[in-house]
Amino acid sequence: MKKIYSTSLLISLLFFSGCSKDILKSYDERIIGDWQITEVNRVGFGGNTDNLPFKDGTFTFKRDGSLTYTNSTGAVYKGSWEIVKKRYDEEDVRRSLQITAVDFTNQNFISEYYDDMNFTGTNHFKANIIKNFHTYVTHFRR
Repeated sequence: MKKIYSTSLLISLLFFSGCSKDILKSYDERIIGDWQITEVNRVGFGGNTDNLPFKDGTFTFKRDGSLTYTNSTGAVYKGSWEIVKKRYDEEDVRRSLQITAVDFTNQNFISEYYDDMNFTGTNHFKANIIKNFHTYVTHFRR
């Protein structure tokens, strides 16, 4: 019995020492840094990705809740972000992401509410916008 316990403990230690520690961090900590939108997919009927405020560009999420967003044309926006954890029942927990940004040069204001976000790895997360019969899935990568 001791041999089985020791072997299990050794395998567990090797497994956890080789894996990224990001899964142990909160979403608020994992999002800190530079992220680029690599693609936006539309799922379902209707809808148009042309109307989305964030469909390309690069974000820098800062620890204090501020952000910098640069779109593909080079316009720079300053703003804020917030992740809110919502529990719908014992098994259904979702995290929403609210992004608000302003281009002070052109006085342009953009904002988006992502209904659900999920990290799929250390360098990738998906954020979903759910609208009627369609969903927009935005992919962010480091």
